[in-house]
Amino acid sequence: MVRELVGRLTALDPQAGAAVQVIAYFDALVAQRAGLEAIVRGAAFLARCPARLVDDERRLRVRATPDGSTSDSPEPAAPHWPAEEIVPGGPARVLLERPSGPAELDRMILERAAAAARTVLERTRTRVREPAEILLDARTSENERLWAARRLGLNPDEPARAIAFPDRPPLVRPAQADVPQDRRAGVGPAVNVLDLPSSWEAARTALRLTAEGTEQDPGPRVLHAGELGPLAVLAAHIHPGAPADPDTRALDRAAASAPWMLRTLDTVAAASSLRAAATALTVHHSTLQTRLAQASRLLGWDVRTPAGRLRLHLALIARRLHRNP
Repeated sequence: MVRELVGRLTALDPQAGAAVQVIAYFDALVAQRAGLEAIVRGAAFLARCPARLVDDERRLRVRATPDGSTSDSPEPAAPHWPAEEIVPGGPARVLLERPSGPAELDRMILERAAAAARTVLERTRTRVREPAEILLDARTSENERLWAARRLGLNPDEPARAIAFPDRPPLVRPAQADVPQDRRAGVGPAVNVLDLPSSWEAARTALRLTAEGTEQDPGPRVLHAGELGPLAVLAAHIHPGAPADPDTRALDRAAASAPWMLRTLDTVAAASSLRAAATALTVHHSTLQTRLAQASRLLGWDVRTPAGRLRLHLALIARRLHRNP
């Protein structure tokens, strides 16, 4: 519904359409209970310039660039950069590194980013942080993370990994421990205990590429970050709230045409051959050919060719990324 509204408004008034997209972007982050880093990354992505969150009272410093990477602030903020206080009159603020002065949508981006950050700070102000949360937060000190590791029963001299779930707190396990297989999960690489924030970041990326494993959401339920390869680069460029690309929209239209569509296409994209796909789907080869001919007409490209199957695979990956912000 929101994407349709954005499309209609953009056709009538590009500025209004862009404003609604900004609102939808940050609303999605709040609904997903995203953290401050995700909010600052979102501001940088939408503004197409580096963004910062600065809270002197809590000694928080978060900086992100439009490509989604985060870093410490390299120099003090310039007084003429566009900024918005997270709480009126308070020390915390969101800024855009815009030396030339504010752009057209900067005020809307800053207002929505500040409101989203305020929600996060209010949620965490009085809450006692769990040891796993401390251990996975790169902004906490090494001593705090080592304390958290001991509370979790981890040996600081042995590798561990972070595991991300869509609907429950993160899990930190020794590298040799079994990974839960009964629910969707993204599994980070095994690293030194003090490097677990990087494992957590990778686990969250892997989680975005998982699926429920159902007819309407086919795909792997558990995925290890080490299996992603270049797909991690693709994930870094498909941000929450970003408009879907034409191939993703084509997949959604095709999915609405037949209940077998998505599982068939996912199986074909993953199989070594069309005959292997037919076997996995327990359908006759000719039945699969008929299905793929229909799918090709709806999608706009032939999924029976090697190039078409590669394009299909990437479209399915992009669809998961859009569905799992």
